[in-house]
Formats: sequence, structure tokens, C-alpha cells
Amino acid sequence: MPVGDARPERAAPVIIECAINGATSKSTNPNVPVEPTEIAADALACMAAGAAIVHNHIDRYGISVDEAVERYLEGWRPVLSARPDALLYPTVHFAETISYEHLVPLAAAGLRVGLADPGSVNLGGVDERGLPRGGFTYANTFDSIARVFEICQREHLGPSLAIYEPGFLRTALAWWRAGRLPQGSMVKLYFSTEQGYLGAPFGLPPTIRALDAYLELLEGCDLPWAASVVGGDLTASEIARPALERGGHLHLGLEFYRGDRTPSNVELVAEAVALCGEVGRPVASPDEAAKILQLPKSSPVAS
Repeated sequence: MPVGDARPERAAPVIIECAINGATSKSTNPNVPVEPTEIAADALACMAAGAAIVHNHIDRYGISVDEAVERYLEGWRPVLSARPDALLYPTVHFAETISYEHLVPLAAAGLRVGLADPGSVNLGGVDERGLPRGGFTYANTFDSIARVFEICQREHLGPSLAIYEPGFLRTALAWWRAGRLPQGSMVKLYFSTEQGYLGAPFGLPPTIRALDAYLELLEGCDLPWAASVVGGDLTASEIARPALERGGHLHLGLEFYRGDRTPSNVELVAEAVALCGEVGRPVASPDEAAKILQLPKSSPVAS
């Protein structure tokens, strides 16, 4: 089906997910929240602006699972106190190895959205000639993917699935076809500019043809999906409007934003809300997003 022909989808609410921080430093953009108090304030402001889901990193690495959990909760407790309907989730746990074990105590503390990155990818920068450089492979083996899906199933978390490369999606779809993908899963299609995440590109570029390639893989699958531009500006890209017209959702924020501005996360959310209005689709609240995703756990307000 050509881009723009999915008219029945245009009335469906759009889930806006805002990734408020990550590799972007305050020297790059002073609006990036880092400390827990900043994260709490930014998360609440983004939700007020129209974000249904907020994702963040913490500013400490190589610490224990318990320490990481507490650092996340420092930023989340004020949010959940003001907005019990808030949908928040972390990144992976960075210690000696990458793991997802912190999801267990976070689920006990009320986490409803999990995460799973179903694949591996080289991430790094470029040298003066523009050649990719760096020794970091973001590695998620098939066994580690199985482990995080087991955690999400057991702890009743709906995982946010980051798709860096087409192989990530094919792995997720294998679990979906087998009926083993955790309930509440959401696919996030990451389209990389030449800047990528740390300076070097990966995966597919933010073009309509690339969007079509991913949607071909998703044909016949009922999983909710979102478009994201890594190393660029989603709403200014050529894929944002077609993604909305095809029934997709939006993933944006200062974690991935690269451009000639220094916007705030709230500004990026407001731009996404405006684009949704232009397309004729309403913006989902956290409760509506939870229903769209069919999250297995209810908020304290709902229960």
C-alpha cells in the first residue's frame, strides 16, 4: 500500500514517546536533564505537553543493580507521585556487562514498561576521513534476548523494542510468530542519519523507502510501531508524516536529536503534537497508550 493510503488509521491516537537524555551532553545542549530533579521536572513537563511515555538514562555507570534502581527511582518518585498514570522506563544496566536484571526490582516498584533490544550493532564515531572508528559493539545475544523476554513475561512488563538494524526486527518477529513475545510490546524503528548515535551511521536512513522496507517486514503483524530518527530531527524528517499516515507512533527526544538548534524536550514534544494535529490524529494520554499497547499491569489509579 503506498505511503499515505492508510486513511482509517489517521483517527487512531498517537503514542508520543520522549527519550529525554542519553549520550547527549549538557555541553551539546544545556536543556538535557541529568540529575534526578531535572529528570523529574522534564518528565512531568513532557507529559503535560503530550508525551505518553518517557524514557531516561541515569548519570552513573558501573554501579550495582540496587544502586542503579535507586538512582532511577530518585527521578521517578516525584513523577509517579504527581502522575500515577506515568509510563516510565530505563535503559539497559551498564556494569561489567550489559544486563536487564534491574527490571526486576523496578517492576516491584511499579514499573509497567520494560525494554528489550533484540540484536547487536557496532556504535562509534568517525575519524577525520569520515571512516567509522571505535571498539564498542552493543551486544545482545539470542540468549540475552531470551532472558529479557523472560523477565518481562514474569514481571508483567510491556517491552519497548529498539530496532537499530533490520535483523533486530526479524528476531522480534520470530518471537511474535511463535506467540512468545511479551504482552505490551512496542516496536521502535530507529532510522539513522550519517551522524548516528555517537557519530557513525548504522542501520537504515530516514527515508520513505527505508520506512517501506521495515513496514514490509511488519506486514501482517499487529504490533504497535513508532518511527525515530537517530542523529537528526524526527518531525523535520521526510518520514514523520508518512509514519503517522501509515498508523505509526512517534519516538523523539534529546537522546537522539542532532540539529542546528538547542531545543528542549518539551519543544520537541510540542512539535510532534502539532504534526499529529496536521495529520488529523489525536495524541494519546498515558492511559490511552497503556490500552493501545495492552500493557499487562494497570496504574494505581486504574486499579
